[in-house]
Amino acid sequence: MKNTMKKMIPYALVGIFSGATTFGAINYFGVQDKNSELSYFAPKNTDAKFASLNMAGLSDDFVKVSKSTVPAVVSIKNFSDRKNNRSEQDMFDQFFGNPFGQQQKQQQQPPQNMPTGMGSGVIISPDGYIISNNHVIAGATKLEVVLSNKKSYIANLVGTDPTTDIALLKIEEKGLPFLNFANSDNVEVGQWVLAVGNPMGLNSTVTAGIVSAKGRSIDLLSQQSRTPIESFIQTDAAINPGNSGGALVNTTGELIGINSAISSKTGYYEGYGFAVPANLARKVVEDIKQFGLVQRGFLGVVPLDLSDQRQVASYNQQKKANVKVGDGVYLIEVSDNGGAEDAGLRTGDIITKVDNTAIGSYYDLSFAVGSKRPGDKVAVTYIRNGKTGTTNVTLKDQNGGTKARSKADLSVSEKIGAEFDNLSEKFKTDYGLNSGVIVRNVVEGSEMAKIGVVDNYIVIEINGKPVNSQKDVDKILQSYSGNVQVKYVDEYGRITTRGFKMP
Repeated sequence: MKNTMKKMIPYALVGIFSGATTFGAINYFGVQDKNSELSYFAPKNTDAKFASLNMAGLSDDFVKVSKSTVPAVVSIKNFSDRKNNRSEQDMFDQFFGNPFGQQQKQQQQPPQNMPTGMGSGVIISPDGYIISNNHVIAGATKLEVVLSNKKSYIANLVGTDPTTDIALLKIEEKGLPFLNFANSDNVEVGQWVLAVGNPMGLNSTVTAGIVSAKGRSIDLLSQQSRTPIESFIQTDAAINPGNSGGALVNTTGELIGINSAISSKTGYYEGYGFAVPANLARKVVEDIKQFGLVQRGFLGVVPLDLSDQRQVASYNQQKKANVKVGDGVYLIEVSDNGGAEDAGLRTGDIITKVDNTAIGSYYDLSFAVGSKRPGDKVAVTYIRNGKTGTTNVTLKDQNGGTKARSKADLSVSEKIGAEFDNLSEKFKTDYGLNSGVIVRNVVEGSEMAKIGVVDNYIVIEINGKPVNSQKDVDKILQSYSGNVQVKYVDEYGRITTRGFKMP
C-alpha cells in the first residue's frame, strides 16, 4: 500500500492528537527473503549442551490456555445496508486486491438475509460486554453475536473509537466466560502467544506464535481517523480475515491484545499480524462505559515526523526550510491556549520523550499522549537550539477543556461524524443549487457514512431546511433527537434523501 497518508498528517491536524478488517498494509515492510547458509558444529567439550525447548510442556500450556480462552471469544455478524457498507472482505480487497478476481467477488454477494461482514470479539465481563474492532461493526444495522457453544444474541453497540479501531458491544446475559486484561507493557518480544478467533468462517480457531515486535505503526488507521493511534503488538501467529476483534493471549490465558490487522500481498496470512495492546484497548472501553465516549488528551501542536524522509522533504520544499531527518517530532506550530503553549513549548522544538517513553516518530507521540485523558500531566522532553529541556504539560481536549466530557457535550459534527464547509455562490450558480455545504472528514462507520455520504458530497437540505454553513447544520441538529433526513448530491450529480436517528 502506498504510504501517502503520513506526509499529509502535519497539515491536516491542529493538534497532536491522541493521535487512534482484519485489514492491513500492502507492501508496508517490503520484506525480502535472504538466502543464508546454516552450519552445525559439534561441541568442543563434553560439558557443552545444546539449547533446547521443552515443547511437551509448552504444548500442555497451549491446551490449557485454549480451553479457557475459546469460550470467551465470539463470532460477530454484521448485517447492514449493502449500498453503504464495506464488509471486512471488501476492506481486504481495497488494500490487497481480490485474489479471486472481480467477477467471482460479484458472484459471491451474499443474499439479503446474510451478513455483509464477519469478525470476532472477546467477552471481557460476565455480564456480556464484548470488545471488538471498529471496522468489524462499521455500518451495521444489526449485530449478531454467536458464542462458541453456538448460542446467538443480538448485540447493542455501546460505543466505538475509530482512532484506535476499538468497539464495545453488549449482550444481555449473565455468567458468561470472560478474559482478563493483562498489562501489555510487560509483553516482551519473543514470548509465546496464541491468537483466537473465527478466520475464514472457521469458528473457534487457535493459532500460536511469538511476539515479533512492539510499538509497531503501519500507517493504517489514517484510513478511518484523522488522529490515529498505532502502537501495535506484532506477532507471527496466523491471522486471517475473520480474526479481526479476536483475542491475542499469553500462555496464562490473559488478554494482551485485540487482533486487528495483517500485512499481506494477497489478503491472507503471510507472517505479520498486528494487535491493539491491551492497555490501550482497556482504556478505550473504560471510557466508553463510563462516559459514553473516549476521553483523549491533546498537546495542542502541529507535528512533523522527523523519521519520515518524504514528509520532511515535502515540508522543506514547501517552507524553504532545512529541517533534518532523525528521531523525534518537530513542532511546526504550537496552538494558542493549548497545553503545549501553556507549558512553554515553541515552534521549532523537537520532542524526544514523553514521561519515560522515547519519541522516535509521530506514532510514538500519538500513543504516549493519546492514551492519556484531558487534565492528565505529562513530562515532555524536547530539544531547542541544540539544548535539552523538560516541561510538564497539562493535556487538554480538542476544545481546550481539561475535564471529562459526555455525549451531551459533543458537537453536532462529532455526533454525526462529518464536518461542513461553505460553497461559493459562483459554485451554486454554476451547478444550479440554491443551497449547499460540502462534506469533509466523514468518519468511517458514522451516521453520515451509514447513509452513503462521503467526503466532497454536497448536502443541500437537512430536515427539509436549506443549509449553507456549518452553523446552519448546528442550528438544526444541536438540540434535535429524532430522525434526521439529509438531502445530498453525490459525485455523479444525483440527488438522494436518506435518514438516520440522531445519536
